[in-house]
Amino acid sequence: MKLNRKNKLLIGLCTAAFIMIAKLFSIQIINDKYKLAADNNSLVYNTIYPNRGIIHDRNGKILVGNKISYDLMVTPREVEPFDTLTFCEVLNVTPEFVREKMAEYRKFRSRIGWRTVVMIKQIPTETYMRFAEIAYKFPGFRGQARSIREYPYNAGGNLLGYVSEVDAQYIEKHEGEYQSGDYAGKTGIEAAREKELRGEKGYNIMLRDSRNKIMSRYQNGEMDKEAVPGNDITTTIDAELQHYGQMLMNNKVGSLIAIEPSTGEILTMVSSPGIDVDKLADIGKHYSDIVSDPYKPMFNRTVQASYPPGSVFKLVNGLIGLQEGVITPNTHYPCSMGYKFGRNKLGCHAHKSPLSFEESIMMSCNAYYCYILRDLLENGKNGDIAESMDKWNEYVKSFGFGKKLGSDFPSELGGFIPDSKYYNRVYGKGRWKATTVISLSIGQGEIGCTPLHMANLCATIANRGWYYTPHIVKDSESVRIDDRFKEKNYTMVDTTHFQKVVGGMYRAVNSGFGSGGTASIAHVEGLDICGKTGTAQNPHGDDHSVFICFAPRENPKIAVAAYVENGGFGATWAAPIASLLTEMYLNREISESRKPLEKRVLEGNLMHKVKVKKK
Repeated sequence: MKLNRKNKLLIGLCTAAFIMIAKLFSIQIINDKYKLAADNNSLVYNTIYPNRGIIHDRNGKILVGNKISYDLMVTPREVEPFDTLTFCEVLNVTPEFVREKMAEYRKFRSRIGWRTVVMIKQIPTETYMRFAEIAYKFPGFRGQARSIREYPYNAGGNLLGYVSEVDAQYIEKHEGEYQSGDYAGKTGIEAAREKELRGEKGYNIMLRDSRNKIMSRYQNGEMDKEAVPGNDITTTIDAELQHYGQMLMNNKVGSLIAIEPSTGEILTMVSSPGIDVDKLADIGKHYSDIVSDPYKPMFNRTVQASYPPGSVFKLVNGLIGLQEGVITPNTHYPCSMGYKFGRNKLGCHAHKSPLSFEESIMMSCNAYYCYILRDLLENGKNGDIAESMDKWNEYVKSFGFGKKLGSDFPSELGGFIPDSKYYNRVYGKGRWKATTVISLSIGQGEIGCTPLHMANLCATIANRGWYYTPHIVKDSESVRIDDRFKEKNYTMVDTTHFQKVVGGMYRAVNSGFGSGGTASIAHVEGLDICGKTGTAQNPHGDDHSVFICFAPRENPKIAVAAYVENGGFGATWAAPIASLLTEMYLNREISESRKPLEKRVLEGNLMHKVKVKKK
């Protein structure tokens, strides 16, 4: 049957009407999205901030916990005339502060509208409770609970890091994750594990009337969202050892790091001077004083300072020499107060001559390692000197130097190990030779590394040729660590060569005074400490004191690196500090015979030796 024009029009109208009715039914009955959008004009969202995850040490002690404080919130358009003096007295603020804030709100009235903003941050609980009793007198003001950090144990601000309010730049960098008023970890462990620690915000939805007065919970709270607490974290740090390490480094500039060789777990990480934990909870109040301190307490020297390693680097060159066959454990070299080349001389201290390989470590002979480096670069086995230099560079980097180790601690630097391209740029291709770069033999020249690199070198030797990437967070059900922290990293030197280096380090500490051992001061009866001293040249003042050690000799439990700026010889400050830390970890006390040494270290003040730019 053929439809006429009238019937076609009626069918079209009916179809359109059906579609419209169906759509309206969907919008009004089935889908409440638009209803919610309309309701949003009369809804108030009160943010619920989650408790941040707790940070524990390896033994379960709380390094960073939480306590409750309150932010005083204000909705400017709800504020009525109030008793300013009572308000100020209860909240411990000045009338000038209140007047300035209210003037600011009036100035930006159109922009703020009915928004609720923070007026006073982090009010102590006891102060807020006094205000809560009379809050009815101050319409437009309300409190919002927020947890802030507290520090039951002084484990060091540089290690733990601080939490502060995010700024516009941080919000933009982490798009969609934060908004104004949120807090985030900015340094240390707080920053490294921000995603696990922060938790997830919740909210309560309140309904207000046509006069913008809060009436009741929206839909009886059915659409509220609970805050999700952050995950707790267990670190590898030993809280008591960390605290003791900070005491040893007090009034000294430098670093002290301890690693468990069998796991790569960092036991202690001290950067001195550092930030006192008492200042972390209210970092905003102390920030200007901290950043203006000429000793730069926010600068984490353990992973950010690039130092010459000094004589501890001789161990690396010795191992490369053994691997390349330019020396054997029985190779003897002479030393006449240093190594002469042409009209020049790289000096050394007085000791017996000639020496074997182990004796060269025990006595820290400079000349011995000049011979090794020269033989490595000029023996022709790996081609010309440029090719030999690049081979040496490859060996050194297999120990973790010249690159970031890949720790889970933020802001780690990679240091620098020179190669042939570098020297070709500096001197010209073919215009340099082994004696030009001879200072590399004793860990000087262009070599730069962090104290973490040196601690990792010590752990590598303790393990006889391999290391786990150092890390500061332990694996747990709530927080997993990357698989790369469970993979062994092997050097290019065969493990059999490490026994001779260990023998030399053992003799350096345990040969007794007067027998040539440069690290005799680090000896502790029964611990079998193996160590190597270093004195790193410093063109800006006294030399730096360096020492690495591990203990016991077999199945080592701890590897330590101490670096004390302007501390002089390695045995003067670094060796006592590292050995005391080792003794405390293994014995949990300092023996009576070493109490005078401990007293000297604890009372020692080297701050006057460090040249700083004062503002």
